[in-house]
Amino acid sequence: MSKRGKLYIILTALAILGIVALEYSKPKDINWFPSYVKQHKIPFGSLVFYEQLKRIFSKENIINLERPPYEALNEGTIHEGTYIFINDNIAFGEQELESLLDWTSNGNTLLIASADFEDQLLDTLHLDTSVISTLDNFNNHYQFQLKNKNLDTTIVDFDKARYLYHFKKIDTLNTSIVSTVGNFNGDTFFDEEFVNVIKQPFGDGQIILSTFPQAFTNYFILNSPNQNYTSGLLSYIDSTKPIYLDAHYKSGKSYYTSPLYILLNTKELKWAYYIMLIGVAVYILFEGKRKQRAIPIVKPLRNQTVDFTRTVANMYYEKGQHHEIAQHKIQHFLDYIRTQLHLSTNTINDEFIKNLAARSNNTIEDTKQLFTTIEQLSKKQNLNITELERLNTRIEAYKNNNA
Repeated sequence: MSKRGKLYIILTALAILGIVALEYSKPKDINWFPSYVKQHKIPFGSLVFYEQLKRIFSKENIINLERPPYEALNEGTIHEGTYIFINDNIAFGEQELESLLDWTSNGNTLLIASADFEDQLLDTLHLDTSVISTLDNFNNHYQFQLKNKNLDTTIVDFDKARYLYHFKKIDTLNTSIVSTVGNFNGDTFFDEEFVNVIKQPFGDGQIILSTFPQAFTNYFILNSPNQNYTSGLLSYIDSTKPIYLDAHYKSGKSYYTSPLYILLNTKELKWAYYIMLIGVAVYILFEGKRKQRAIPIVKPLRNQTVDFTRTVANMYYEKGQHHEIAQHKIQHFLDYIRTQLHLSTNTINDEFIKNLAARSNNTIEDTKQLFTTIEQLSKKQNLNITELERLNTRIEAYKNNNA
């Protein structure tokens, strides 16, 4: 290897090591994925909420359910109490929702915190939702306030919402407003209030719906005094009955099955893995190039179809088999019509003559004369050389007009 080649390799290795050092030394990026999983410590995980839930309520009364609610309800796993669902999006389906509503009507509480809700649930409760306009709120900064005077009504802030829904239509006779939301204006009051949490009786039970699931995440609760807002929402739960915490409808995974997660989630192991891949790629590049054998040039087989055809035609011609040559010429011309002009030759009639003349750039009269000649010569058993040459001349002239 030349000195220049060695220099390039050294510079490349130094560049790679420099990139690795820079990447290794920079702070780890914050994971803003909305997982809502109780084990996750990321901003939008729910570890803090779960720990506070165990502290406020009896630990024995908190039951985690990783199975779909439809299965748990039908098999009698869930009895009386409160069923809590928290995720950025929840869609139960018709049968599962009916099972949950039947269970709620028997004197239980259903709490669902989701960005939006399925149409069947909204229609059942006579509700409608809409997105809050962000035309005057480019930073997506919002304020929230509980409306129950017996709770802490301090206005709290949240600045990490891409969008927020609100209830634009509610059943005012049966629905209680639990919380409102407004665009952040830096003051202690709202320019415009939107309903984001409601409570509604359902049979002998009650349903609590929130369009702000982020209120139960680590990022929100750990920013004081936001924890008072979340605890205010939990005050509507009966603490003497079991609390069933859903772990099925979650955007994140409670555990990771891939072994690569351990490698890629640890900075040291991740960069060791990347360096190994880079080393393998460099080895393949240089070693493969150095030891690769020369690929022999294989000449393609010569196309001898034309030579074969010319040989067969000469045999017919020398033996005076003019009729056979004429038949081959006619069949070749018909095949030309089918493949090049895309016309069927099964029926030769006036319509066919008209279409062929139009597609071949010939007159109808010339087309009729050509096929009259073909028909006459096809009926003759013996042809002389003059008739064969006349047939060939007319066919070639007819084809040349289309060129």
